[in-house]
Amino acid sequence: MHYPQLIGSLIAAALVGSGSLSADVKLPSIFGDHMVLQQDTALPVWGTADSGEKVTVTLGNETGSAVAGADGKWMVKLAPLPEGSTPLTMTVTGKNSLKFDDVLVGDVWVCSGQSNMEFALGAAHDEKTELPQATDPQLRIFLVTKKTSLDPLTDVAGKWELCAPNTVNRFSAVGYFFGHDLRKSLNRPIGLIGTYWGGTPAQAWTSISGLQKEPSLKHFVDAADKARADFPKANADFPAKMEAYKAEKAKWDQEVGTTYNATLKDWNDAVAQARATGAALPSRPVPSVPAPKVPTTPDGGPFLTANLYNGMLAPLIPYAIKGAIWYQGEANAGAGLEYRVLFSRMISDWREKWGQGDFPFLFVQLAAYKPGGPNWNILRESQTKTLALPHTGMASALDIGDPNNIHPIDKHDVGHRLAVIAQTVAYGRKGVISGPLYDKIEVKGDKVQISFTQTGSGLMIGSAPWTAPGVTPLPNTTLVGFLIAGDNKKWVPADAKIEGNTVIVSSADVSKPVAVRYAWEAAPSANLYNKEGMPASPFRTDDWVDAPPTPPTTPAAPSTNAAPVTK
Repeated sequence: MHYPQLIGSLIAAALVGSGSLSADVKLPSIFGDHMVLQQDTALPVWGTADSGEKVTVTLGNETGSAVAGADGKWMVKLAPLPEGSTPLTMTVTGKNSLKFDDVLVGDVWVCSGQSNMEFALGAAHDEKTELPQATDPQLRIFLVTKKTSLDPLTDVAGKWELCAPNTVNRFSAVGYFFGHDLRKSLNRPIGLIGTYWGGTPAQAWTSISGLQKEPSLKHFVDAADKARADFPKANADFPAKMEAYKAEKAKWDQEVGTTYNATLKDWNDAVAQARATGAALPSRPVPSVPAPKVPTTPDGGPFLTANLYNGMLAPLIPYAIKGAIWYQGEANAGAGLEYRVLFSRMISDWREKWGQGDFPFLFVQLAAYKPGGPNWNILRESQTKTLALPHTGMASALDIGDPNNIHPIDKHDVGHRLAVIAQTVAYGRKGVISGPLYDKIEVKGDKVQISFTQTGSGLMIGSAPWTAPGVTPLPNTTLVGFLIAGDNKKWVPADAKIEGNTVIVSSADVSKPVAVRYAWEAAPSANLYNKEGMPASPFRTDDWVDAPPTPPTTPAAPSTNAAPVTK
């Protein structure tokens, strides 16, 4: 229960029960002017009203009614509608009436994840050319305001907006380019719901009930239970912690911040100049003394199990959707083996809760990032294994990352690759659902033959569509990125050549090879593609244990609202 609202809620309930207060029909904010509704599927419309009140929903020629239950909740399911770029009006009538104008029927996609999904169009490498052209009234966006909660909420803050330079500049760049490509290929209205938070782990986006279905993930459930038990004291202590933080921050601003901010401004100017000239980006300066950290909110904040599912996803369910795109994993890189269970459970949980079957779920494999270390190899491997779930697709960003920046600025190609994969996974057209994927190994004397799936129209030596400033482009005549080892488990660079839909790997230093790895580094040099322009995913044919994982290198998450929160 939300404690600060408890007394008010009890009073309101008493007034309703006595007949002295009539509750207006209300809908969550995901319903509004300019919304896009999902075509060709039943359309749930829901909200609250007085207990026993009849509510009627009309959209075009479709009408449905429902009676609010004892808890005041009601839901109408309208019959499926075909695509419609002609605006409709939705009316909802009970004791009062609501009207939503300029409603389109097309495809709705959820865009979620952490900072690389949150990365805004206004910061992308091609924003100067793309942003001025980003006017499309048939592409609509809904940005969910960040919110954490220990319990599932019923509404989010946000509104539907038409795609225009002044609205989409702060929306997900990956989401925009994905939606933009779908608009071009499908010529139908597209709605994008952005619900993301930088630095956050997958367990925060998964429900408690969903995690309870997997015994190995019990420790996440235990963490949420502890936070719930600790909440009353944490909430009581929070104001004093915030006051102490403010005092520390004021002191830091005076003694360190002024000088550091000036240095940071100079660095930003240097970055802008480097990007304009194609030079290597300078390293970000660090303050002489770290700034004090904002206290974690009493509910555990955005890293805690289920807190983002509760606050930023549950209120959207069961709004009808076509599918979801996801860019996340950096925050779970320290537990890459667990991620293959956690990520699959999260996807299944979303599908279970939405009740739309195995809707398309497309995700991005982590880009190159040198500080990621060996953890990122395992995380990428876990992402690849998630393709075992039906109606999933993976876009690799391995070749368009920045070895020195966890937030590469080319989001155009990421969105484009997701859109290409959507054509197959979501729209039933023939095509690939990823770059080449390792299938099997066959040792032939001193050589190894590697076979692949998702070869498309053939394998090739490819080149990245974008290269980070200061990074040397890879050769386009020699296949690189392969390592080979004998039973001594010593890895050496391998000679590799394409033969049909296979790659032949060998080395003069390994007479009896037993295993091969490809792109098995945090920021590898690797250039195997299919002819559809998708890079091959990293793989290993062995199961040898490497050095122990190290703690992941991830950026700090944006701070939560600096105010007491409710449970």
